[in-house]
Amino acid sequence: MRYLHTMVRVANLEESLKFYCEKLGLQLVHRKDYDKGSFTLVYLAAPEDVDSARQHKAPTLELTYNWDSESYSGGRNFGHLAYGVNDIYAVCQRMMDAGVTINRPPRDGHMAFFRSPDGISIELLQNGEPLEPREPWKSMENSGEW
Repeated sequence: MRYLHTMVRVANLEESLKFYCEKLGLQLVHRKDYDKGSFTLVYLAAPEDVDSARQHKAPTLELTYNWDSESYSGGRNFGHLAYGVNDIYAVCQRMMDAGVTINRPPRDGHMAFFRSPDGISIELLQNGEPLEPREPWKSMENSGEW
């Protein structure tokens, strides 16, 4: 398992970039606008992590800017912690066996979410290509929020 990123939602992307880059000193590693979903993802890295972030896409801070006018309160602006794993099905099975609810099962063989005891959302991403979808995961419904 490898730490990937922490995601936070931002209300004003330019203001946030000014804060994180100009004031804090993080550097822009990658930016992508998703017209179909109406959002922008920006990945930032600390100066000493830039090479690793460009090569391995980690460790980074992911800024998510939704183009709508949603305001964030009650912690909704903090998104999730993300980890890359070699076998998403095995990790999800281990978590379920330990009594953890998989809120967003890895139906696609690529992504899953569950929560910590404190309600922190944790994302698992399959390293490399997604695994072939298989049961029980591919027909498992979402549960709760993530």
